[in-house]
Amino acid sequence: MIHGIDHVNLVVADLERSVAFYTGVLGLRKTQDVTMEGAWIEEIVRLPGVKGRVAFVEAPGGGVRIELLQYVSPSGVALPANSLANTLGVRHLAFRVSDIDGLARRLREANVTLLSDPVKVPAGVARFASGDKRLLYFLDPDGVLLELAEYGDAAAR
Repeated sequence: MIHGIDHVNLVVADLERSVAFYTGVLGLRKTQDVTMEGAWIEEIVRLPGVKGRVAFVEAPGGGVRIELLQYVSPSGVALPANSLANTLGVRHLAFRVSDIDGLARRLREANVTLLSDPVKVPAGVARFASGDKRLLYFLDPDGVLLELAEYGDAAAR
C-alpha cells in the first residue's frame, strides 16, 4: 500500500550551486547531506563505481523532500529537451506559494529564467477547492522546469 510521496530526486551539475538556489532563492531549508557510494548504491542504480553527493531540501513547513543529487562519478549529461514543458517524463515540480508576485520579483532579481509573468488559470479550465489559481514556470540553474502556484483570494487578481 502506498502511503504518500517520500521525495523527488533532481540530478544536478553542481550541488553547492543548487543548494544555494533552493535555499537562498526559493527559501527551502536543507535538512541533510550524504554521500552515496559502494555496492549497495551500485546495485540500485546499475552504475559501476558510482559516487553521488546528496542534499535534501524541503519547505519550511515540511512535506515532500527534494533530493538534490550530484553524480561525482560517472557524471551525467544535460539534455536541453528536458527544459521544455512537452518533453515526455517527469516534467516539473510545483511549489504552492502565498505571494507569487513577490516571489516572481525575487526570482527576477536573482536572474532566474522565468517563462512568463504570473498567469491566472481561466475559470472554466479547472475547478480548485481553494479558489482561483495563478501560476508561472521558471528554470533552476540546471534547466529543471519549476512552477509557482498560488491559490485562493490572492490568485483572484
